[in-house]
Amino acid sequence: MDTYVIIKQLHSGFRYIVFLLVLVAIIQSLLGWLGQKPYTETNRKINLFALISAHTQLLIGIVLLYFSPLVHFDSTTMKDNVTRYFSVEHWVGMVIAIVLITIGHSKSKKIILPESKHRTIAIFYIIAFLVIVGTIMAGHLPVLGSQS
Repeated sequence: MDTYVIIKQLHSGFRYIVFLLVLVAIIQSLLGWLGQKPYTETNRKINLFALISAHTQLLIGIVLLYFSPLVHFDSTTMKDNVTRYFSVEHWVGMVIAIVLITIGHSKSKKIILPESKHRTIAIFYIIAFLVIVGTIMAGHLPVLGSQS
């Protein structure tokens, strides 16, 4: 098996960990925000693990950019939908989502009130999750499941 296939499978499989952790962070933050629950150490760890998993996925994706035969940076890149998506659109959308997760996590650390911490995580992580799903769908890729 060549390096590209291994990294692509790692990147594709690791998305489930990112999805799960971000969704758990969103759900617990919504429950904390709407239920006015305290912000616990478990909340902090889930939010942090979601952040770490997103950054890890970004690093795997950066390595994949190097090995992918679908990525080109030349005069034909913008003319082909598949090449444009993988060379430009996919990684830009994902970087935006990861920046939103990072900002939400960083802002929440500075907030004292538990309700505000939960609200900040909920808002930033939900927007990031929507950007992730929208970016994947823009490439006509399955959000869950494997690419044919």
